[in-house]
Amino acid sequence: MSKRFWCEMAWLGGAAVNSGVVLEVNGDRISALTSGVLSPPAGSRCLRGLTIPALANAHSHAFHRALRGRTHNAAGTFWTWRDLMYRTAASLDPDNYYRLARATFAEMALAGIGVVGEFHYLHHQPCGRPYANANAMGSAVVAAAQDAGIRLTLLDTLYLHGGIDPRTTDARTRTTDGYLPLSPDQARFSDGDVESWAGRVEELVSAVSSSTVRVGAAVHSVRAVEPTSIATVAAWTRRHDAPLHVHASEQPAENQQCIALHGASPVEVILEAAGATENLTLVHATHASDHDVALLAEAGAGCCLCPTTERDLADGVGPAATLAGAGVGLCVGSDSHAVVDILEEARAVELDQRTSTLKRGVFGVDTLATMATSAGYRALGWEDGGTLAPGSLADFATVSLDSVRLAGTDPDHPLAAVIYAATSADVTHLVVAGRTVVVDRTHTRVDVEAELSAAVTAVAAS
Repeated sequence: MSKRFWCEMAWLGGAAVNSGVVLEVNGDRISALTSGVLSPPAGSRCLRGLTIPALANAHSHAFHRALRGRTHNAAGTFWTWRDLMYRTAASLDPDNYYRLARATFAEMALAGIGVVGEFHYLHHQPCGRPYANANAMGSAVVAAAQDAGIRLTLLDTLYLHGGIDPRTTDARTRTTDGYLPLSPDQARFSDGDVESWAGRVEELVSAVSSSTVRVGAAVHSVRAVEPTSIATVAAWTRRHDAPLHVHASEQPAENQQCIALHGASPVEVILEAAGATENLTLVHATHASDHDVALLAEAGAGCCLCPTTERDLADGVGPAATLAGAGVGLCVGSDSHAVVDILEEARAVELDQRTSTLKRGVFGVDTLATMATSAGYRALGWEDGGTLAPGSLADFATVSLDSVRLAGTDPDHPLAAVIYAATSADVTHLVVAGRTVVVDRTHTRVDVEAELSAAVTAVAAS
C-alpha cells in the first residue's frame, strides 16, 4: 500500500537540509523522493520540523533500564556497579523480561530509534539450567521489539568464563587455562561451550528471523571468552552473513589482565582470533592504544561508542578522534540506558573530545548525524537503512523545532540545532518499515510511561 509523507525539512545527507520533501512509501521501502514541494500534497501526512532517518541504537542491554536512578549515587567503580547489575539479572524470567524489554523498546521508539542492537546474554534460568524452550529469553526480546514497533538485531552472546584469573601474572598460582569459573551470578549467561551456543542460536535464527528481526552474534569480552571460541563465533557470523559485536578495552584492568594472560591487548586478541573482520564492531574501545586503533583500521572493523554509559560508569573518554582519523567507522548506543537519547550520545562524542583534546569541531554535524543513523544501521546488518533515498528502508523520525530547546532555530542550520540542542523529547513522529509507530509524541500501541513504571517497579521489587 502506498503512503505519502510531506516533510517541512528533511536531512538527505551532508551538512545541509532540503525543504519541502515528499517521501513516497510502498511497503517497507521509500519508493520515491521529491524536494522543493512547498506545501503538503493532498492526501499526504504532514511532518513539521526536521525529518531524519530513524536513529540507530547500536548497543543495548534492555534489562539495565531497571537500574536507572538506582545505581548512580554511591561511590564505586564499574566492578561494584556490575554486582548491582547481576542482582537485577537474577530477577528476570521470560515473562517479566518481555514486559521490561517491550517498555524499554517503546521508550526508544519515542526517542526516534528505528533499530536496536540488543547485546543479549540472559539465556537460561538463574541456576544455569536451560528453559524448556532454550531460547525463551531471546524470544521474549524479539516479541518485545515487534510489539514496540522497532527493528531488532538480536546479538546472541557467547559467555563462557567468569573472568581472567588475576593470578595469571604468577605461573605458580595461575589456573590451567588462565580463566576463572563462572560465578553463580553468571551461570545463566553461559551455554557451557561454544558448540552448544551455536546449536541453540541456529534454532533461534530459524524461529525468529523476519523482515524486522535479524540474529547476529556477540562475544561478551576477552574476559569471558577465550580466543579459540572467539574464532568459532566469528566463523559462524561469516557463514550467516551476520554482524559480530564484542565488548573491548572498556576498563584498564581488562587490558592489564589480557596482556598478562595472552601477551596482547584485547583488540589484538579479538582481531587475531576473528580473522576477516569487516562485520566486526567493537563496543567501547575506551582504552584502546594507538596501535590497537591502527589494527582496527587495517582490518576494516568498526566501533560503537556509548558516551552516556561510559561517563556514568567512570570508564573514561575513548579515542574517538583517533579512531575516526584512522578510518574506523563509528556508531553509538545507549548501552545501560542511563538515558535513552541517541542525539545525546552523538553530540557527547564531539563534546567529550572537546574536553579531552581542547579542540572544537572535531566532528562535523553531518558526521555526528551519520553516527546516529546509517552507521548504526550498517553495524547491525541493515545495510539499506539509515538514509532517506529511494530504495532505502522506510524508517524515519521527525524532530520538532518548536520546543524551548529549539525555538528560534536558524533556518540555514537546523541539523546543527538538532544535533547540539534537541533531546528525545523533541521527537514527534516515527515511521518504521513504512508503519507509523509514534504520532505527536505518543506511541500508537504502548502506554510507555505506565508500562515502564509497572515493569521497572516489578523487577526492582523482585
